[in-house]
Amino acid sequence: MERLNQIIAAHAGREGPLLPLLHNVQAEYGHVSEEAIRTIALALNLSRAEVQGVVSFYHDFHEEADARPVLKLCRAEACQARGVDALAAALPDQERVRIETVYCLGLCSVGPNAMVGNKVHARLDAARLGALVETLA
Repeated sequence: MERLNQIIAAHAGREGPLLPLLHNVQAEYGHVSEEAIRTIALALNLSRAEVQGVVSFYHDFHEEADARPVLKLCRAEACQARGVDALAAALPDQERVRIETVYCLGLCSVGPNAMVGNKVHARLDAARLGALVETLA
């Protein structure tokens, strides 16, 4: 709770602090808990429903902790045209890695693409995607 209060304090006086604050909480804890939602709502003078609405709307925020590593797989039209659906269907052992769908990682000409952390992996084929998943699991 102390760390949550520090994160909230770091955004004090900032215009439109909710999204950056939620991103910081997500990065720190791996999720945005019900307790964090209540605390943030109180600190920002918002209703719990307003904060909950933002958390549930954006795919980047999770309400429960999940220790699995995250692979964000681009499913935009350009990556679909380059076969990402077949790659996704052939992914090995999806239980050990959380696969999240994103729409456009900005490298449409060299897709299919995936992102792990802040690093984008381009020109994926079945072997490269499988190897990437293995490095995470």
